[in-house]
Amino acid sequence: MTLTDGEIVLRPIKMRDQRVWREVNRRNRDWLRPWEATVPPPAPGGPVAQRPTYRQMVRHLRAEAHAGRMLPFAIEYEGRLVGQLTVAGITWGSMCSGHIGYWVDQGVAGRGVMPTAVALAVDHCFRSVGLHRVEVCIRPENAPSRRVVEKLGFRSEGVRPRYLHIDGAWRDHLIFALTAEEVPDGMLRRWRRTRSAAPRSPGPSGEIK
Repeated sequence: MTLTDGEIVLRPIKMRDQRVWREVNRRNRDWLRPWEATVPPPAPGGPVAQRPTYRQMVRHLRAEAHAGRMLPFAIEYEGRLVGQLTVAGITWGSMCSGHIGYWVDQGVAGRGVMPTAVALAVDHCFRSVGLHRVEVCIRPENAPSRRVVEKLGFRSEGVRPRYLHIDGAWRDHLIFALTAEEVPDGMLRRWRRTRSAAPRSPGPSGEIK
């Protein structure tokens, strides 16, 4: 499926995105490294895990999407790939929940790309997929990413100590969440109202997760 709002597009990530994806990711190495998941050291005698290649990543995302556990998207802005958004950890049954992770090219940060992309994804999760709850987990130090969820009105639910292995160590994360009842008119519509009412000011230095 493809989700759009003006120049901002969420669409399935593809194998043929490899060259552009790697170029954007490489150019933003220093920008992304403090917030990216890393592989923890193996247990004594255990196998050493390696980061997947791009093709392995896409195959895994597709398999998880086919199984109903993930929604992987490439983010496009003005016709070019500028980042990635994934709804992962989708759980059905009595929970109907998932969590959103994302990153964006530093060159387009501060233009509303990431809040709009997250709003599109949330509306899709609630209205089309049938989820009831969506979470975003953010390191306390990641002020730009925290501004994304604050702009969108996510509710803070506290801290999960040493929640994910990020940038070489187990890191605490702040938890932000929304349920479908909290955005009855849609997240994108609420974000548009918030954005139009906000005073004009320079954007943040970046919005990544």
